Amino acid sequence: MIQVRYSASPAGVETARTAELRENFLVENLFHAGAVHGVYTHDDRMVVGGAVPGTEQLPLPAWTEVLGGTSHLERRELGVINVGEPGHVLVDGEKFELGHLDGLYVGRGREVAFAGSGAAFYFVSAAAGATHPTIKLDHGEVDPVPVGSARGASARHLFRYAWGSDLQTSVLQFGVTVVADGSVWNTMPPHLHDRRTEVYLYVDLAADDRVFHVLGRPGATRHLVVADRQAVISPPWSVHSGAGTGSYAFVWAMAGENNDYTDLFPVTLEDL
Repeated sequence: MIQVRYSASPAGVETARTAELRENFLVENLFHAGAVHGVYTHDDRMVVGGAVPGTEQLPLPAWTEVLGGTSHLERRELGVINVGEPGHVLVDGEKFELGHLDGLYVGRGREVAFAGSGAAFYFVSAAAGATHPTIKLDHGEVDPVPVGSARGASARHLFRYAWGSDLQTSVLQFGVTVVADGSVWNTMPPHLHDRRTEVYLYVDLAADDRVFHVLGRPGATRHLVVADRQAVISPPWSVHSGAGTGSYAFVWAMAGENNDYTDLFPVTLEDL
């Protein structure tokens, strides 16, 4: 099944009830055993989804009623990251084995299926104007970029899978950030991507831990309380930053007009 989310006004965030914020920006139930679930957001026409194959092999749904094509990737490109135990993804029949936090980029026009009894695949697709090769992205082979500091409780490692440099895509960027033990902040100081929507999927949280995710325009922020394997849709006008009660990681994915990873606008703490 797929759910449709419409674009929201930044002004509405300032006065929205908590339930309205969660309904508009939080994606809570992507991962269901033996099923593929997705959310289509009108912000940059992104699709985020979860596939939990179990004992079955699950095809990537076309969701024609929303996406309009006869297959999901007829006019789209795809990023996949396994947030569960090892499994594999079939792309036009070719098998790609993915361990925990391994990624896969799939170009436009391919047929995709998911398999693996303990695997849980998170995927993001975006409209693509060009076709690029399928590339496996091993988490252990991606050079992490250290960011933040222990003193600021923000030490973390940024694993850039597709980010506008080594791996060519049409508009899609994605990767994983792993927050260091003892740190809590995932993006500090915060920033804006004024021409790109970003989606955060929080993973590897303990059952009783949460991330407090900050959203909204600078000077008028609110927050969401987010559990393991839940995602937040962050429109271009919203800051994105958060702090966790325990160790965690997050998958970030972006789509929009500009696919230069460094195309961002810093927000000072004074502006918040």
